[in-house]
Formats: sequence, C-alpha cells, structure tokens
Amino acid sequence: MRIVLVANAASGSFADGLTPAAIRERLAAAGFDLAPEPEESLPLPERLRAAASVDEVEAVVVAGGDGTLNCAAGILAGTGRALGILPLGTLNLLAKDLGIPLDLDRAIAVLRDGRRRAVDVGRVNGHVFLINSVLGMPARMVRHREALRGGPLGPLGLLRLAAVALRHLGPYPRLPASVSVGGRRWRIRFRLLAVVNNDYAEAPGKILERSQVDGGGLTLYIARRLSPWRLARLALGFGLGRWRDLPDLERCGATRFAVSAGRRALRVMNDGEIRLIAPPLRYRLMPRALTVIVPEPGR
Repeated sequence: MRIVLVANAASGSFADGLTPAAIRERLAAAGFDLAPEPEESLPLPERLRAAASVDEVEAVVVAGGDGTLNCAAGILAGTGRALGILPLGTLNLLAKDLGIPLDLDRAIAVLRDGRRRAVDVGRVNGHVFLINSVLGMPARMVRHREALRGGPLGPLGLLRLAAVALRHLGPYPRLPASVSVGGRRWRIRFRLLAVVNNDYAEAPGKILERSQVDGGGLTLYIARRLSPWRLARLALGFGLGRWRDLPDLERCGATRFAVSAGRRALRVMNDGEIRLIAPPLRYRLMPRALTVIVPEPGR
C-alpha cells in the first residue's frame, strides 16, 4: 500500500519524544510504501495540499490531533482520497468515535488491515468540522487546553475543564444572537452554542463521544446560562451519562442552521481550532463526504 505521511510535530503526543522520522520507520516496518513527505518547513495546509496531489497513493496518512485532521478534511473532503489517522493529539475525539486505537502501533495496524468508511462533514461558511463547531465561552477557553494534556477526558479531565470554566463564568458575558432552524427564528443570549456533526452518545463513560459519524444530521445545543451550579450539574450529567434532558440545555436536530450575531466576526472553535468568521454563520452537512480508514467491525 502506497501512502504519503504528513506529521504535525506540534501536536500533543509529539512532546513525548516521538519524531516524524520514527513514525516513518514504523510505517516502513509494517510494509507500507511511503511516498516522499512534503517539505516540513511549509505551513501545514500547504503540506496537506501537496500530499493530496501526490499521484498513485492510496491514502494521505496524518499524524496529529483533531485540529490537524480538521485541516486535512478541508482538503480531502469530496475528493474520494482516503484519510489515514495516527492519533497523536490531546483529546483525539475523532479517533475515539471511529474506533481507532490511540496506541501508535495498533493505529498503524488499522491502516494496513482496516476498511474505508465514508463519514459526514459539517461546514460553516466554507470552514469544515468533523466533530463540532462551538461559540461562546468554550471558544474563549481554548488557550487553556494544556489543562487537559497528559490524560483522557475522564472524570478527572472533566474536573480540570470545569475548574477552567469557573474562572471564565464571571467576566465572560452572554452573547446575543438570532438562530434560524427549519423556518423558525428566535433571539437568544447564550453562554455556549455548539453544532455537533451528528450527535453525542448518552451513556455512562461516553464523554463527548458521538453515537454515529454518518447519520446525515447536525445537532444544535444551546446553554443560555452557565452558573457554577448549572456547570456542576452538567459535568455530573456527563459523568453519569444522563444530560440531554437537563433543563439548562436546549437541543434540536436539523441539516442546516443559521446564526446571526451583529456584524463583527465571531470566534468559532471548529474541532478545537479557533476561526474568526463573519456572520451570519450558515451551517450545513455534507453527507459522507470524507473517506477514512477505520478498523474492521469486531476488531
């Protein structure tokens, strides 16, 4: 199998001493035929575009986190060229949703023995998201993501995240906006607004894990207020796997949304990466637009 590798050495797990050269060695040892990697001095988007244009490769393999995969999806979606994932980020939410192991050697085995699967891609004003697109307080907290490094998003991770959120509750105001869904339009003031590619699963132990990745829909979540009590109740609900029906959280599904909030560009967090996007924000779904290599069922 001929592949081309793009490794983002700025991703979370590279801090453990792993290098792109070491990844190439492991891929070669697993039997892959590696095309030359794009020049590492180029910006990541240019490296991914160069990789996607390499002839006679079966997949573009990306070593990095959710933000790196988001960048790759913006280039590969709709092309039919497969994306291979080596999850080396902080949270690796997409890899978990797809069942890809977080262990590097096992992830390489999936590239070799797995199958191709088409997954949905969300889009907002030309920017893609594979997991979610978030406005409000969480987008302001992104600079504190190092609080989550070094471990999975379990109960302790939720506590660290809640502690960071509490620091922002007082100074961060509610944002006014107008939301349009299916011909209905209403005005709100919110602390958090999230559009999820498909929807999250609701079960004990499944924290920010999605129930499916190719269901053909978007889910809108709105939290108008996030007091310390409401935040604690939401965190507890996540831990127990019972949070969708909490009175502080509004939820609805559709294939298209629109969010208007004045004329200034909005800080939008797509798959953990911040974008400044001019309103109105027009969300839509591209069903099964991205091909990804995933494990065979039952493995």
